[in-house]
Amino acid sequence: MSTPFKDLVHAARGLRKAPAFTLAAALTIALGIGASTAIFSVVNAVLLRPLPYKDPDRLVIITSDMRNRNVPDFPFPPGDVKDLREDATLLEGLAAVVTGRQAVSGDDGEPEQVQAAGVTPNFFSLLGARVALGRNFVESDATPQPAPPGPPPGPLAGPPANALPLMAVLSHGFWQRRYGGDPGVIGKSIDLGGARAQVVGVLQPGFEVLFPPRLNIERTPDVYTALRIDYENGSRINVFLRLIGKLKPGVSVARAEGQMEGIAADLRHRFPIKEAAGVHFRVEPMHAELVADVRPAILALMGAVVFVLLIACANVANLLLVRAGGRGRELAVRAALGGTRRHLVRPVLAESLLVAGAGAALGVLLARFGIQVLVRLGPASLPRLDAVTIDRAVLAFAVLAGLCAAILFGLVPALRASRPDLMDALRSSGRTAALGGGRLARSAVVTAEVALSFVLLVGCGLMFRSFVALQRTDPGFEPAGVLTFVVQNFRGRTPDARAADMRQLAERLRALPGVRGVTAATPLPLDGGLANGRWGTEEALADPSKFQQATSHTVLPGYFETMRTRLLAGRTFTEADNTPDAKLVIIDRVLAAKAFPNQSAVGKRLLVRIRSNEAEWLEVVGVVEHERHESLAAEGREAMFFTDGFLGHGFAGRWAVRVAGDPARLAPPVRAAVKELNPLLAVAEMEPYQALVDRAQAPTRFALVMIAIFAAIAALLASVGLYGVLSTAVRQRTAEIGVRMAFGAAKGSIFQLVVTQGLKLSGIGILLGLAAALALTRVMRSMLVGVAPTDPLTFAAIAGLFVLIAAVASWLPARRAAELDPTVALRGE
Repeated sequence: MSTPFKDLVHAARGLRKAPAFTLAAALTIALGIGASTAIFSVVNAVLLRPLPYKDPDRLVIITSDMRNRNVPDFPFPPGDVKDLREDATLLEGLAAVVTGRQAVSGDDGEPEQVQAAGVTPNFFSLLGARVALGRNFVESDATPQPAPPGPPPGPLAGPPANALPLMAVLSHGFWQRRYGGDPGVIGKSIDLGGARAQVVGVLQPGFEVLFPPRLNIERTPDVYTALRIDYENGSRINVFLRLIGKLKPGVSVARAEGQMEGIAADLRHRFPIKEAAGVHFRVEPMHAELVADVRPAILALMGAVVFVLLIACANVANLLLVRAGGRGRELAVRAALGGTRRHLVRPVLAESLLVAGAGAALGVLLARFGIQVLVRLGPASLPRLDAVTIDRAVLAFAVLAGLCAAILFGLVPALRASRPDLMDALRSSGRTAALGGGRLARSAVVTAEVALSFVLLVGCGLMFRSFVALQRTDPGFEPAGVLTFVVQNFRGRTPDARAADMRQLAERLRALPGVRGVTAATPLPLDGGLANGRWGTEEALADPSKFQQATSHTVLPGYFETMRTRLLAGRTFTEADNTPDAKLVIIDRVLAAKAFPNQSAVGKRLLVRIRSNEAEWLEVVGVVEHERHESLAAEGREAMFFTDGFLGHGFAGRWAVRVAGDPARLAPPVRAAVKELNPLLAVAEMEPYQALVDRAQAPTRFALVMIAIFAAIAALLASVGLYGVLSTAVRQRTAEIGVRMAFGAAKGSIFQLVVTQGLKLSGIGILLGLAAALALTRVMRSMLVGVAPTDPLTFAAIAGLFVLIAAVASWLPARRAAELDPTVALRGE
C-alpha cells in the first residue's frame, strides 16, 4: 500500500533519473525564493523586528508642527519641555537629545572630531541602555551652569572655564577605538569642544539612537554629555531638542496625543508667537515613525520579489505539466487498477515538495549573498540595515515560501494528473501522451508570467526615469571639483580671535596649488544639516501669523563664487560685510518671489529672526539661484544667507574648497594646512562634494537597482517559459506542420504561424499586465521623481520592449518548425 513516505522515495528516484529537469526546476525556484528571502530579511529587520530598547511598544517620538508655516517635525525649546514634563501625566518618562559634531583632544591622542550627543540624565534609563563600565548619569549631572559671555552658544557648547566640568559617557566603540578599552578612562577629563568633560561611564556595545533620518539625530554618537539647561527660565523660541516619551502602561498613542494637543493649546494661548505659527504637538509610535519614510519602498520591493517568486512557480508548473504528460500512461494504468484521485495526486505533489525543498535550500544560500549586496548598496536613510541577517524568522519565511511554492506550481499538474483519459492515454504513443495534454493550462501559465513580468518592467522603467530626472536636476550650485570637510568650530575664544583663525585658514587654503575658491558654511546644501530662520515683510509686524520659515545658511564671503551659485540680482557678500553690525541678507529666488512678487528684492528690507528672540530688519543686497538643500527630489524651502560675522564668527563649520582637477588629491595638503594653523583643530568628513550628491541620490538608485534585478530575472523567466511553451507546441503540431508543408506551405508561413502564436500569448499577457500595472504602480508614487506612476511613455516603451522579448523567445521554435523535413514530420518523428 502506498504511503506519503513511499511517494517521496519514489519521487526522489524519479527526479534522480531526470537530472536536467530537476536541476532546472530547483534553480528556478531557488531564484524566486532567494530573492524573496533576501528582501524579507530587510522587511524583518526594518519593519517587523522590535526596537532594541526596553518596552519598545510604549516608546513614542514627540514632535512639534508649525501648521501655519507648513513646517512639520520641528524641535522643542527648553521652555516647552518644562511644560511637557509637568503636564504630560500620561507619560511614564520624557527624555531629550540633541546631537552635533565636536572635537575631542587631550593627552590620549591626536585631536579628533566626534559625534557628540547632549541628553537628559534619564535618557539611557528610559531606553533601557546599560552602562558597561562606570555609572549612568544622575540628575545632579544636569545642574545648570552660568552662561558664557558673548553670542548665545550652541546646544552642545560647554560651560565657561570656571564652571564644573561636563559629565560624559562614552560609546563602547569610541572607548575601544581611542582609549584601547582602558578601564582607567573612568574619572579622566577630556577636552570636548573647548570645554572640560569628565568621563563617568562607558555604554554597552551596540547601542544606537534610532530616529528618522529627517530629524537629524546622529545614530551612533561617540560621546554623550548630560545637558545642563535651565528649563524654568529656558527660551520658548530657541528650538533644538528632540523628545522621546514612554507611555504609561495601557495608555494609547491617540490618548497621549490628545493630552499633548491640550498642552499645545495652552501654550498657544499663553504665547502669541506660538498662536501665530500654529504650533501643534504630535505623538507617533517610535518604531512606526522610524520607518515611515522607507516603508513604501521596502514594501514595493517585497511586492516585486513576490512577483518573481510567482513567475518562477509558473515556470516550474509548466515543466511539471510537460513531465506529468509524460507520465500519462503510468497514471492511466494506476487509475485502471483502481487508484483513487488521492493516489494519483500524491506522486505529483511529492515531486513538487522535493523540488521546492531543494529550491528553498539553494535559495537560502543565494539569499546570504543577496543580503551582502543589499547591505552594500543600501542607502544611509534605511534604518537598521546593519541588523539585516538570516535569523529564525527569515528561515521560517524561506520554509513557508518553499511550501507555498510547492502548492502553487504543483497544484495544476496534480489536478491534471488526477483526471487521466484512460483510453486515450493507453492507446497513444509515449511522445503523444507527453505532449498532447495541458496545452491550455501551459498557455494560461505563460500568459500569467508575461503579465507579472510586464508589471515589474514597468516599475523598473518608472524608477529608471526617476533616476534620470535626478541626474538632470540642477541643484543650484556646481558640486564637481569641490572638496568638503568639517573643522571644529573655533569655540572657547573671543569673536575677534575666531574671526582671525578662520581668515588665516581661508588664506592658507587659497595658497594651495590648484585652489580656485574657498568658503565655509553651516549648513552646506545636501550635507544633512538643518537650520531654520523666520522671515516676514511689513505685514508681519501687524499680523505675526504672516511670518514664514526658511532654511538659513551661515556663510563666509566668497560662498556663492566658490559654490558657483548663480547671482540673479544685486551683489554677494564682501569681507566688509562679515561683521555683527552689517545687517545684510542675501535671499534665494524662491524667497524673493514670495516676499517681493513682481518686483526687485534688492534694496528692500526683510524682517528676520535669526540671532535673537526678536526679529530685526535686514537689507536684501542680493538674490541668488535656489539651492536644493534637503533633497534633489524636491525644490524644498526658500533660503536666507547671513555672514558668519553677523552671528558672531565661528558658526560656519563645513568648508568647501574648489580645485582644478580631482578634489580628492587635495586632501593631504588641506589636512596639513589645518594642522599648521592649529595642531588642536580636528578635521573630519573630508570627501568630494559629489559624495554628498551621490548620497542624496542613493534611495532612488537603490530602488532602481533592486527592481531592475528583479525585472531582469522576471523577463528572463517569462521568455524561457514562452520559449518552452512554443517548443512544446511545435512538437505537438509536428504532423500538422508536415501536412501544411506537403500541401505547399512556405517556410515563411510556418515561421509566421509559430511567431504569431507566441505574440498572441504575449499580447494577452501584456494587456493583463497593463491593467495590473495601472493599479499597482500608484503605490510607487512616493518613490518617483519627475514622472507620474501611470506615465504613458514608460508604459508604451515597456510594451514595445516586451513585444521584442516575445519575438526573440519565439524565434528559435519558429525557426525549428520552418526547417522541419515534411517526410519526417508526417511520420511524427
